[in-house]
Amino acid sequence: MFKLNFKQSVFSGALIIGFASLISRILGLVRDRIFAYEFGASSTLDAYYAAFRIPDLVFNLLVLGALSSAFVPVFVLYLNKDKKDAWRIVNSILNLTSIALVFICALLFVFIPRLVFLVAPGFSAELGELTVQLTRIMLISPIFFGISNVFSGVLNSFKRFLAYSFAPVFYNIGIILGAIFLVPSYGIYGLAGGVVLGSFFHMLIQLPAFLRTGFKYRPVVSFKHPGVRKIGRLMLPRTLGLAMTQINLWVVTVIASLQSEGSISIFNFANNLQSLPVGIFGVALSIACFPYLAEAFSQNDKVKFRDHFSSAFSKILFFVIPASMLLLVARAQIVRLVLGTGRFDWEDTYLTAQSLGYFAIGIFAQALIPLVARAFYAVHDTKTPVIISITSVIVNIVASLILVRMLGVMGLALAFSMAAFVNILLLLIMLRWKIGNLNDRAIVTSGFKIVLLSVVMAGVAYLMLQVMSYQVDMRTGWGIFMQAGVAALTGGVVYVGLAQLFKLKEIEGIKEVLGMRK
Repeated sequence: MFKLNFKQSVFSGALIIGFASLISRILGLVRDRIFAYEFGASSTLDAYYAAFRIPDLVFNLLVLGALSSAFVPVFVLYLNKDKKDAWRIVNSILNLTSIALVFICALLFVFIPRLVFLVAPGFSAELGELTVQLTRIMLISPIFFGISNVFSGVLNSFKRFLAYSFAPVFYNIGIILGAIFLVPSYGIYGLAGGVVLGSFFHMLIQLPAFLRTGFKYRPVVSFKHPGVRKIGRLMLPRTLGLAMTQINLWVVTVIASLQSEGSISIFNFANNLQSLPVGIFGVALSIACFPYLAEAFSQNDKVKFRDHFSSAFSKILFFVIPASMLLLVARAQIVRLVLGTGRFDWEDTYLTAQSLGYFAIGIFAQALIPLVARAFYAVHDTKTPVIISITSVIVNIVASLILVRMLGVMGLALAFSMAAFVNILLLLIMLRWKIGNLNDRAIVTSGFKIVLLSVVMAGVAYLMLQVMSYQVDMRTGWGIFMQAGVAALTGGVVYVGLAQLFKLKEIEGIKEVLGMRK
């Protein structure tokens, strides 16, 4: 018997975020399975994914840049000084965000036909027109997301993660509802409608918790408020970094649109699968750790800052490295189970599985980037991650152009992993230079043990895959599920057992939160 111990800590917050992320990612896999069944890796689905690029650009540049890097540290700083002033900042950011998004999305609605060819130049005129119509529908979603992310920033500052964590769950529910109920009547347009519905749910689920923080709406826009100005100054470098990320995705989409039909869909399917451990562990722990890092910096407590960072870093490695190895070993089974249905044929399965394998190489780096970047944001440095992001984007673009000629769409996945490795390496070098010792010895020692145990686990899992292939009918979904399930379960048990044997401090922390250790 054990009892959950949700005392206020980074890991307990990450547990809430991670659990919600797990549900969201599972729903995301259900969503992708529906997509694969209805459309396969087709040109129609390529248009749907290409249509995301411009709404995503709007949201990332106008909203995410402010709230992911600038809002939380500034809001926390003002909360400790003057709560009334802090809420004035929230009202100003909320109103500015809403006005800017409505204006820009309306403008893009008119001019979108002239922009779509920049996203997917390889599309035919008919496919380009479809992308235009889908984009126009999806342009409603950044408005809801903008308001929702102001709610998220406030809730994160108060370390209230529950409603925030489940917002992506409801976003995926909205898309799934669109796929189930709207696609039969409206075809691919139903998916775009589901995106809008999901973004509305994303906002709505956070509203009650947001209001309980003490927020009172005021129709104010304080451009001259020093807190608002500071957010603006801090967000500019982050916005540039996100712009580079969007350019990166744009280049990938352009290159994929010039490849065979379905290449954009295959890249996105594989990317969604590999993002499962990144979102559940890497993003969850970094989000939960962020307000603690910001608080430690505001109190000028370097020891607490270092301890929070190194603990979260090691925990991410503890979960992500074995998860990435399992994805690599069982990639074919995973793709067949999640996507192998309807119009998703064997060629689609093979290309997606191989792409997933190349993605798996860089999962550990992708999972660590959000944490290390937030360490910079917590000390009010948004410039360094941007400069490094630009470097990694250049690496990704150059590598993509080279590798796509050798490996096709799979080359895009390998280039993505290479760029992530360059990104995290440069981030760690610069953070070490800026902050000093980050508990380096503890991180390296823990990381070495985790890699060693993960290799053993992967070997056991691979062996079980081979054994189970002779025990089940591999022509059925149930047979593949049993094969992959037994292999993953056996590997997981071996990993956890070895972690306890070697007394890894990460597993002791988990046991404490679960109430299994006093």
